[in-house]
Amino acid sequence: MRNPASVPKGMEVFVCGEFRNLEDTKPRNMFDNLLDLVKQNAGDAIINNPAIPNQHNDDAINTAGNSIMNTLTQQASGGNVNQIMSLFQNGATQNNPVMSSITNNVSGDLAQKFNLDSNAANGIAQQLIPQVMNQLVSKTNDPSDNSFDLNGIMGALGGSGGIGGMLGSFLK
Repeated sequence: MRNPASVPKGMEVFVCGEFRNLEDTKPRNMFDNLLDLVKQNAGDAIINNPAIPNQHNDDAINTAGNSIMNTLTQQASGGNVNQIMSLFQNGATQNNPVMSSITNNVSGDLAQKFNLDSNAANGIAQQLIPQVMNQLVSKTNDPSDNSFDLNGIMGALGGSGGIGGMLGSFLK
């Protein structure tokens, strides 16, 4: 059998009864899937927003994704486990302190990195974050969607030990 790395780019393989591009068969991690959600929802908030020049769209999407992940990690290590669990198990994205922290941190990171005024950065975050987080929660709770699961999310936030390990034990 050939080494997959030696297969030419664009080569299709037969997987699970269908042909797929070889690049599509690589395992994805939670952060890649989160970035995909940010990209899917970046339309008016980032891509069509004149406050973010087009050449910086990808960087702004990555900044938002990193900020979401960093905020969730900080919240978990800071002891806000109940709020994170509530967010993912109950879909309680409104009036959740974790959501407020994510929105504020994304806004601050975008303002700092792209020299945006606070109103523009807040507008981007308030438009983008609820959409991304609602989809993240929905996908996490959908048994037919394996792009996210609560154990994987909690493990990513705290690793197999520490907070992530404790949370994972509650979910079993």
